[in-house]
Amino acid sequence: MPEMSSRSVKSLATAAEAGRHQREWFAGLRRRVAAGEPFALLNADVPHEIFRTMDIPYAVGQWWASLVTAKQRSGHYLDLVRRRGYPDYSEQYNAVTLGSAFDPYPDEGPWGGLPKPDIIVGDATGDVTRKIFDIWGHEPGVTFFPLESAAENEVPVNWWELMPHRWEEAVGPARLDLLTAELENLVRFLETTTGRRFDESRFREVMALVNEQEEWNRKARDLIARARPAPLGVVDSIPSVMLPQWHRGTEWARDLARSFYEEVRERVDAGVGACEKERARLMWIGRGLWYDMGFYQRFQEEYGAVFVWSMYLAIAADGYIRYGDDPMRALAARFAAFGDQLYTPPWSSEWYVKEARLHGIDGVVHLVSDDPRGSYFTARALESAGFPVIEVHADNVDTRTFGEDVADRVGQWLETVVLPRPGSPDVSTISEMSSDASFAAGGS
Repeated sequence: MPEMSSRSVKSLATAAEAGRHQREWFAGLRRRVAAGEPFALLNADVPHEIFRTMDIPYAVGQWWASLVTAKQRSGHYLDLVRRRGYPDYSEQYNAVTLGSAFDPYPDEGPWGGLPKPDIIVGDATGDVTRKIFDIWGHEPGVTFFPLESAAENEVPVNWWELMPHRWEEAVGPARLDLLTAELENLVRFLETTTGRRFDESRFREVMALVNEQEEWNRKARDLIARARPAPLGVVDSIPSVMLPQWHRGTEWARDLARSFYEEVRERVDAGVGACEKERARLMWIGRGLWYDMGFYQRFQEEYGAVFVWSMYLAIAADGYIRYGDDPMRALAARFAAFGDQLYTPPWSSEWYVKEARLHGIDGVVHLVSDDPRGSYFTARALESAGFPVIEVHADNVDTRTFGEDVADRVGQWLETVVLPRPGSPDVSTISEMSSDASFAAGGS
């Protein structure tokens, strides 16, 4: 399978520190597993906080898939899935990680390879995802613990305002009852299978650290939304936010979130912009384009277009903070509607419109995978609110799906749709900004 690479240039010290810590942490995790400790592989939208409380080593499947893809190795793992007789063209984000289970030389994977998990925990968001986890559970020595994915007919207005304190009202008692009971069962399962004990005092500490971390992320989100020019693009914000997110409930993650805000604050105060001549602020809807993070910087020199927004910082700001006297129910509230917030209209579509307005977005690039999950309604809501949208139909870890013409299409859209809008510069002036725009090069 052909692989692609366009390396991005990061400018924040927090992004570099997050990458350094992640390497160090993973090496330590491999040592712990090699010494005989139980290892859990978790889906991104399940409660990691329980595993943090019980000090059970874990990694996140989507993080591993992003690392594999950034290292241009996703094709290898998808090929292993295909050789086992499973489809390699559906739900690739989870399928790439499943391929690790079939690797005859696992230690040759990135950073020494993903250890074999003892426990898999994922939610039954869809039929395909559930089947992938079921296959994991059939591997020798692996136990799959599923969590249900419930729905609610009533959709709260401005859920992002309700979630920190009024989450019972926003999510609904039935969904919270179900997930709270399942999380209590998960604790009992983990205590039985690992011998570790769940300490509620420690759990409250973890929950408080998560809230602190996300409060710093909220301050950073709001600061970036107000700042002109944009102090940074998503190439810096994504690693600065998401790598600490996988370490929620630690002092390191809390402190890095604070450092991220402070570094952004310094750039804003100094008038530093991600793009010297900012002409358009762009929104990226969808998962990170891990095999081509440089894509986000391609349009800065030639068009003055900066990708200011991704879901990662925004959902950290609006989707995680939960206060309350019952920590287990508050944790259930953090995840019972997590998929809705990102993917299910009108939960997601109204939030995207709110965020586009908050950030002064001029145009939206929407990555639509083979599992669109309401993409039509998202685009319609944004366009109805006055935001032009271009859809890119591709998978974020499968390079085969990303057409060679995507950058040209986005460039043409900027020239003909976004920049000619009222308040934008005349297209004829764009060439004055750069006669020879170049791709970013640097460390990733």
